[in-house]
Amino acid sequence: MKARNILFALCLTPLWLTTGCAPLVVGGAAATGAAVVHDRRSAGTVLDDQTIEFQALGGLHADKELYKQAHINVTSYNRVALLTGEAPTEELKNRAAEIVRGIEKVRRVHNEITLAAPSSFTSRSADTLLTGRVKTAMVGIKGFDPTRVKVVTENGVVYLLGLVTRAEAETATEAARTTSGVQRVVRIFEYVEEEKAQPDESVLDAAPGIQ
Repeated sequence: MKARNILFALCLTPLWLTTGCAPLVVGGAAATGAAVVHDRRSAGTVLDDQTIEFQALGGLHADKELYKQAHINVTSYNRVALLTGEAPTEELKNRAAEIVRGIEKVRRVHNEITLAAPSSFTSRSADTLLTGRVKTAMVGIKGFDPTRVKVVTENGVVYLLGLVTRAEAETATEAARTTSGVQRVVRIFEYVEEEKAQPDESVLDAAPGIQ
């Protein structure tokens, strides 16, 4: 596909997360023991996030101008949609957000699309590698469950999503910030109470960036 063509890269939630709050045990060379995978979203919300991403793909793909001129990624977490990538004009950037905002069950849209030509394959490959390095950095933190944080990278900027405690947010941010190659960290977290570990939808961290 030519560089001008849009690449809608869906950051799909792994299928095992459809088990909701039922923990799974996985092993890994980086862990000293079994790691308990625990998603704070309900099974229904995980399914909603996957549906939102698929519908966003269809809606954006149907817009011929966006298809030809932009590169847009859509990530949904707890029904909060993050848009990253590049568009040549403010009008196309806003149009993409309106398409996603119109999808059923989308609660918020964070439009982080930059005004620029579509990124190169080399740049996107570097972002994929950087996402992997950030995730690896989180895996090695004692007492921290990295499966509760979604990592998205675009042009060296790392976006963090998840239902986390404030302590977990700080831990994840520090891990990302100190990873080589990260230009900036943007937090799009929803916070849960330490005791209840239930989402508080009234508190959404959408900090513009942490150096």
